[in-house]
Amino acid sequence: MLSLTDAIAGEPSGGAGLRGYLTIGGRSLARHQLGLALALGCTRIIVVTEALTGEVIALQHATEAGGARFHVIAQPHALLPLITAEDELFVMADGLLVLPEAALARLEEGPGVLALPVEAGTAAGFERIDINHAFAGMIRMPGRLVAGLGELPPEWNAHAALLRLAVQGRVPLRLLPEALLGDGRWVIVRNEDEAHAAEPVWLRLHTQSAHVRSPGEWIAGQLVHSAGPALLHAGTRPWVVAMGGVVALLLAVGSGWFGWPTAGFVLLALAWVLVRVAALMTRIERQSLLETGKTPPTGLIFELAIDAAFVLLAIWRSDLALVPGVPFGVSWFPPVIFILLLHFTPRVMPQGRWAWWLRDRLVTGLGFAVVSAVLPFDYCLRAVILALVVWAMVVTPEHGGSANPGLTTRE
Repeated sequence: MLSLTDAIAGEPSGGAGLRGYLTIGGRSLARHQLGLALALGCTRIIVVTEALTGEVIALQHATEAGGARFHVIAQPHALLPLITAEDELFVMADGLLVLPEAALARLEEGPGVLALPVEAGTAAGFERIDINHAFAGMIRMPGRLVAGLGELPPEWNAHAALLRLAVQGRVPLRLLPEALLGDGRWVIVRNEDEAHAAEPVWLRLHTQSAHVRSPGEWIAGQLVHSAGPALLHAGTRPWVVAMGGVVALLLAVGSGWFGWPTAGFVLLALAWVLVRVAALMTRIERQSLLETGKTPPTGLIFELAIDAAFVLLAIWRSDLALVPGVPFGVSWFPPVIFILLLHFTPRVMPQGRWAWWLRDRLVTGLGFAVVSAVLPFDYCLRAVILALVVWAMVVTPEHGGSANPGLTTRE
């Protein structure tokens, strides 16, 4: 990692357009660029702007929270006292929005001017460099080249001036594949309409790694895609959504306590979906913004709390406690075994769709609710436990008699 790097992220000179203030996912493009700069290991962030606004102050706070220093300049010549010949400079064009993984993979290769094929690049809104290439909006260049700013007129745009110096200094061009433009991983956002069009693509790119293998995960993903932009633009952070899951969990336990276990099972299913939504929103912020702060309760502890609530509601729903002479513990033993099987069977079964359905607590909650409402609860619970054990025995492959069958031979 570089010991001293700098990043430029700004807006057009003259205040026209103010692309850096356009928002994607409730955060400005400049904030997205800041997350990428910190991921590159930058220790100083330089923002090119002509006005000290609230957004710039917010960038300063985020920069300092990330352990870097923050500078604001109004013209390119102000870079000269900030950068030495030993430094490396990362330049990000105004309005550029990229998937961090795509940018990191190319910038970590070494100094270079990232470029695109001229036809595809100019059609996507990027500026032409020469007859064959368009500027892809990012440069990694040695700090010694910045001294050339002293020979240029002060009215030059900072990004255009640094691009010219990099090209004249024979910084190599690194051609990006057109596929980055086609799937939205590398875009230039110039106005509000383009920001609105880029936002759902940005959400999809940051959630597509969340494998949708069960109904609950699919519903959580659809909620993020549909309601995520509104939540993020309203300033709703993931931990607020997760608190909704906590409230649903408490309401579920309260419903069971007052004799409405069926409603409690539905509320537990809702609580699990809300926490999955919060987990996806957390992933988006951490991947694209390096966001820190309050961590939502989306981990193992909350999942275990939901499972404990399932056991508790199943005990209250059971009719065995009303039978005289039934020993203590008979009513809680089946739900405990059932929940343990939901954790155990996916570990021993071949990975597939049904294994993921067993991890889906939306399916579990709705299944419990249906059984509680229309079927003999205790009988059905025991039948499902038996079915899970038999199913796991059938689909799990048998192991050989040797602990290391691949290393043993028969003579």
